[in-house]
Amino acid sequence: MKANGESVGSLAEDDNHGKVVSVSSATATALRRSGLLRVEPEGTDGKWRLLPHGKVGAVRAGEVDVMVTPKVGIERLLFLLGYAANPGFRPDDVQGAADDDLLPLMAESLARQAERALAAGVLQGYVTIDDALMTVRGRPRLGDQLSRRPGMLLPLEVRHDEYSADIPENRVLRSAMERMLTGPRLPAGTRARLIHLCGRLDGVGRLDPGRPPPHIRETRLNARYQPALRLAELVLTHQSLETGPGPLTTASFVVDMARVFEDFVTTAMREALAGRPGTTHGQYRTHLDASRLVSVRPDIVHTVDGTPRIVLDAKYKVQKDGPGTDLYQMLAYCTTLNLKRGWLAYAQGPTTPRTYRIRNTGIEVVARPLDLATSPTELLKQISHLADEIWEPPSPPMRP
Repeated sequence: MKANGESVGSLAEDDNHGKVVSVSSATATALRRSGLLRVEPEGTDGKWRLLPHGKVGAVRAGEVDVMVTPKVGIERLLFLLGYAANPGFRPDDVQGAADDDLLPLMAESLARQAERALAAGVLQGYVTIDDALMTVRGRPRLGDQLSRRPGMLLPLEVRHDEYSADIPENRVLRSAMERMLTGPRLPAGTRARLIHLCGRLDGVGRLDPGRPPPHIRETRLNARYQPALRLAELVLTHQSLETGPGPLTTASFVVDMARVFEDFVTTAMREALAGRPGTTHGQYRTHLDASRLVSVRPDIVHTVDGTPRIVLDAKYKVQKDGPGTDLYQMLAYCTTLNLKRGWLAYAQGPTTPRTYRIRNTGIEVVARPLDLATSPTELLKQISHLADEIWEPPSPPMRP
């Protein structure tokens, strides 16, 4: 398929064949650096084979557009992403756009939620400003005055509060909309709406590129901004813009589905276990050996009074003939944490759990499927049922 100056089109997440395209070596390098694709030479005449690389999303390198679509569907992907970051994320945060392309749906959802957030006017608040003034305002910063202007009375280094629209909520929103505008495949109407919304935030600063968005605590005053901020954080986390070499610019929105599934299950399990004693930890740090030389990090460990009670790993893959190496991994976790049972949650698998009793150990591993094709409400119910199933009266610990 020829790609110079045109869209390559879409690849399915599980596509094993990919597409052969004619692009320059610089474009091929840019596509590879995005992390979305494996890019392999195909012959010697400037052709390259593009293959999915365990991630989904979209990338534009120069004039070449490629999208990798998730097995679970675009709206489900955005729900998993949003809920993993914030359990308050609702399915209707990303509904209402009749498009099965990731970036247009994300852009439309962001524009719609930003319009709702700004419908009652731009949110303002008090911000602290450090300034050098010819008059006294606020609180003098004597240390800065002495170090920057020794022996001078004016201008005076001061710190004062100002009621302004240049607050974190508006910075996050504006930065996300401007980042969204760099993406490929945006409809002209959605692009125009985003430009108009950015204009309403004129005078608001931007976040530093490459730094994570600030944590914004939900309050009564910023409640109307929350749906827009949830989407904005996704854009700022997963979308990037890179320049070079030469005039080549690469814009991408890349999502690691294995990480998304792991983060979603961790957050949902933490919510499901919230009413029970103990604490749910993600990426629990411990060691396999007594000398603490070999580290292990189970996805989810629930402790009660500091003692591990539950261990679970989330696997974004199809369980067919058996868990294979996953079983050995969970056996190591159970041995390390002194537990009799471990759990494996698969994105797909058999319709009923399978239990593997490990010979000569007293340990059993339960493999449990989760149906990502169901509605968000039903998916969360599956996690809740899994938490109920896992939570049992404590049994005596294994002998060392």
